Amino acid sequence: MKKIIIPFLVGLALSCTHAPAQKPVFKEHISKEFIVPKTSGNNVLAIYNINGFIKIKGYDGDKVVFEIEKILSAENDQMLNTARQEFKVNMEQKEDSVLAYISEPFDSRPNQNNKNWGNKSKNKYDFRLEFTVKVPYSMNLKISTVNGGDVTVDDVTGSLKVANVNGAIKLTNAKGTSDIKTINGNVEANYLIMPPGESQFKTLNGDVTVTYPKSLSADCQFKSFNGDFYTDFPDAESLPVKVVKNQETSPGKTTYKVNTETSIRIGNGGKTFKFETFNGNIYLKKQS
Repeated sequence: MKKIIIPFLVGLALSCTHAPAQKPVFKEHISKEFIVPKTSGNNVLAIYNINGFIKIKGYDGDKVVFEIEKILSAENDQMLNTARQEFKVNMEQKEDSVLAYISEPFDSRPNQNNKNWGNKSKNKYDFRLEFTVKVPYSMNLKISTVNGGDVTVDDVTGSLKVANVNGAIKLTNAKGTSDIKTINGNVEANYLIMPPGESQFKTLNGDVTVTYPKSLSADCQFKSFNGDFYTDFPDAESLPVKVVKNQETSPGKTTYKVNTETSIRIGNGGKTFKFETFNGNIYLKKQS
């Protein structure tokens, strides 16, 4: 992000300028918990946020514990009162899964016709949800937000599907198969062991930094338009450029293209891990 400094003149006339009136704000703290079986490997926590951060912390327990800050603001008290009545957050449990999402005035879950989430109410107002959640260590996560905050996940060993748009993603002490994507922000992840399944890490504008144990053995694919790839694994070996066979577009005719990804093998190879950014560098680091 570039810092732009715009010079301006301060005169006596500014002494008469009145500060704009502050918007009225309503804040509410929401606490809720759900008991989940520790023995199940299918426990899933899904959070579909729009505005605000998500912080997840793993612990040795059998409950999913929500602490949510709900913040509403509007142009005037009447609009704020409408927001208080209209805007709703839903949390529910279905068997081994726990789900949190915005239920009114739109549905923030995927594929719920939520394209107009910015203003479905006739009265415009702003909303923000800040999630701080404790989960059992082995919980699987499907979590996302869009604006106004980062996503951080600490000490969760289950599979991780994490998405953001305008914010960073940071994973600490992870173990599980991962699908990590953001648009504007860095992706940073630290793994205690090699994930058991193929994983990918993507951002459009930002760096991708992933740290694995020294014993890493995998095939890694890297892609960056404006950036470089760095690694301190000593046994990284370049792999041949792949030729990808496209689907036939006409009878008897097949189109081929050269894949632009850089591929390396670390150790004896194995599962494929993908790292991609458009404007940024990729760092594959060895745990010290």
